[in-house]
Amino acid sequence: MKIDSGTTAWMLTATALVLLMTPGLALFYGGMTRAKSVLNMMMMSFASIVTVTVAWVLYGHSLAFTENGNGIVNAFVGGLDALGLQSLVGTATKADGTGMPSLVYSAFQLTFAVITVALISGAVADRARFGAWVLFTAVWASVVYLPVAHWVWGGGWLFDLGVEDFAGGTVVHINAGAAALALTLVLGRRVGWRREPMRPHNLPLVLLGAGLLWFGWFGFNAGSELAVDGTAGLAFMNTQIAAAVGAGAWLVVEKARDGHATSLGVASGAVAGLVAITPACGFVDPWGAVVIGAVAGAVCASAVGLKYRLGFDDALDVVGVHMVGGVLGAVSLGFLAAYPLLGQQGKGLLYGGGLGQLGLQLLGPIVVAAYSFAVTWVIAKIIDRTVGFRIGADDEVTGIDITSHAETGYDLGTVHASGVTVRTPAASGTAKKVDA
Repeated sequence: MKIDSGTTAWMLTATALVLLMTPGLALFYGGMTRAKSVLNMMMMSFASIVTVTVAWVLYGHSLAFTENGNGIVNAFVGGLDALGLQSLVGTATKADGTGMPSLVYSAFQLTFAVITVALISGAVADRARFGAWVLFTAVWASVVYLPVAHWVWGGGWLFDLGVEDFAGGTVVHINAGAAALALTLVLGRRVGWRREPMRPHNLPLVLLGAGLLWFGWFGFNAGSELAVDGTAGLAFMNTQIAAAVGAGAWLVVEKARDGHATSLGVASGAVAGLVAITPACGFVDPWGAVVIGAVAGAVCASAVGLKYRLGFDDALDVVGVHMVGGVLGAVSLGFLAAYPLLGQQGKGLLYGGGLGQLGLQLLGPIVVAAYSFAVTWVIAKIIDRTVGFRIGADDEVTGIDITSHAETGYDLGTVHASGVTVRTPAASGTAKKVDA
């Protein structure tokens, strides 16, 4: 098929937008941490870009989006026909009639894999060894993300059943949220958790990161239509609606509960609305996006407090926002789906559909969350027992930026421990020893 230049141009743009989301996430997460760990937090996102890109080129696309010759095996993992992406090079277009080069589609899906891995990092801020994290990103992407992407999007068993996920509520957000929960339980709580204030150190950075995430999410959601058409426009508009309503709903809950509407709240509410609309953006009417955004903002604002009740240290609320928001969005399709795609199953209950799609939208999150949690637990335990996943308590108290990277995000003078070598901008690339 001849390449469609309009579709291809849009998908190249959407791919760049989604890639921008990972640096945006780095800023968002970095501002939410303490000053002594901002660089490490941002480095974890950038490391994900490096490792996942390499894995994707070598075997990732092939395992997620090609078919296996054995039908039973193909239900769970793809084939090996696109190792190294060599078979995608050239003018070959996808077989779905979109007129998009296969390599462009692969690049688009790569950016989804990157940010899914990066999302997990927020749960273990301040306390993960950087080398162990780098190893984790490569292993987790290979044995968790790639199979799940194949199940839901690549022709696997959940796809065949009719589980719908327009842009990644299940594959990205529930997957990352469940993994984050497992990782927090393996690494344990930060030193001083619940006894010491661990507030965001730079809220302007948080707002900047949230703005970049919001901007990039239009490529994330509208780009997932893989075409320039009315459904892409619907996904675009629903994304804006849910983000705005989610931000407002979070602020209302904050004001009623705490007496204050905060900048962190508006940023978190917008992200919660974006997460929840992701699986539904191309399937629901705009009024449905209002409902989804409102429910996500209110529920996630309450859910982030569960970590204190249940005793797990999810530092940046990955579970409360991404897993909870992803589940809300995925399940909402069972009620609000108005535009089923690919002839699968039918509409939601409020549009005359039966219970079948609702059951499928419950099955997808349950299966993916259980698989991601269990396998992540095993991966993290193995890494912890072999190379060690958590930094030492003294290093954590001193600050992971200094002890792991010999850098600081800010020129803090002599507030750090004596004898620590720190690289400063004034040193022009040389090391400077700082004494307290």
